[in-house]
Amino acid sequence: MLTSKQKKRFRAIGHTLNPVVTIAGNGLSDSVKAEIERALGDHELIKLKILTDDREAKRELIELVRTTHEAEIIQKIGGVALIYRAAKKPDPALSNILRSNIF
Repeated sequence: MLTSKQKKRFRAIGHTLNPVVTIAGNGLSDSVKAEIERALGDHELIKLKILTDDREAKRELIELVRTTHEAEIIQKIGGVALIYRAAKKPDPALSNILRSNIF
């Protein structure tokens, strides 16, 4: 579990990030899962864009991503979710957490 101070810092970092994965009509397909896994492994903190008008479907997809990838939801705004999973061996050149000089 992250502290409120860590979440605040991650939200500040996430403000400057662009979504790296878009989940559209096919939902959480194998290729989307693989891309999320790669992005979390490389960057630790990523934004997802979910293209659906159904609020409940967005909520369910975000929860499915959280459980499937053992990630933590930092923030949800509209169709965008900011998620975090600590890398086993973070790469300083790729990690959005290590590259940030916020806080």
